[in-house]
Amino acid sequence: MKVLLVKDAGYCFGVRDAVNLAYDTAEKHGDVYMLGHIVHNENVVNDLDKAGAKVVESLEDVPEGKPILFRAHGTAVNTWGEAETKDMNIVDATCPLVLEIHEEVKKLEEEGRKIIIVGDHGHDEVVGIASQVKDPIIVATPEEAQALRKIKCAGVVSQSTQTIENVQEIINILMTKVFDLRLVNTICFPTKRNQTQIKELARQCDIMLVIGSFTSANSKRLTALAKERNKNSYQVTCAEEIEPAWLEGAETVGVSAGASTPDSIIDKVIEKIKAIGEIPEEIVYG
Repeated sequence: MKVLLVKDAGYCFGVRDAVNLAYDTAEKHGDVYMLGHIVHNENVVNDLDKAGAKVVESLEDVPEGKPILFRAHGTAVNTWGEAETKDMNIVDATCPLVLEIHEEVKKLEEEGRKIIIVGDHGHDEVVGIASQVKDPIIVATPEEAQALRKIKCAGVVSQSTQTIENVQEIINILMTKVFDLRLVNTICFPTKRNQTQIKELARQCDIMLVIGSFTSANSKRLTALAKERNKNSYQVTCAEEIEPAWLEGAETVGVSAGASTPDSIIDKVIEKIKAIGEIPEEIVYG
């Protein structure tokens, strides 16, 4: 048996920078507060909590003088405004690629276009993007796109971690609905790269494992892409969830991980696979 580990599995640079900033801020100020989880990974959230990075429900829950960290996913405009009005100590951990989406969607609106956002309803990043403009339409599925009425002029962006296939299918439908349609491709590079790698690797392996929280849209999309190409694909949050029976008779095991999965968890998963299969070392793929 051999293990093929995707080269770029795990933390993207935006998540890594945000998590490091949370640790650094907590160390400097004793505590740092966040509106919701900094990343969609329970293990990371628990470790951060122990280090002093606390999750709160509202700005009113932040003790006076303590910093508020705005997360990698982006923050709604009204929340930013409220924090600035209160003269709070804001630590901005927003991913630069998410900030680019904010700028692009505002440019589209300035052109007089109705804004359509391809993304998951209620997702933190989508909420932040939607807050940049007036009355956007959020479309999560081709079925929702099909239900839209005709629009004369529209601009489209997507949540950064959408699958290329979902965005393409929705755009194909929007082309029949919108007379003047402009798309800005805002799927981020790390997402495109990871999706491409997992689609290639899933076809080559007997077993495909995706490491990531089930609260992570990014991880669930990677798993779905793998399952479409390899029925023996599984998502796990940690090494303890791996069933040795999955690996019986397998000659190759592919491993990838969502953008909110830390290196430490990936390492433990690899070590368990190597122990089960009596493999001396993994092979880096990509």
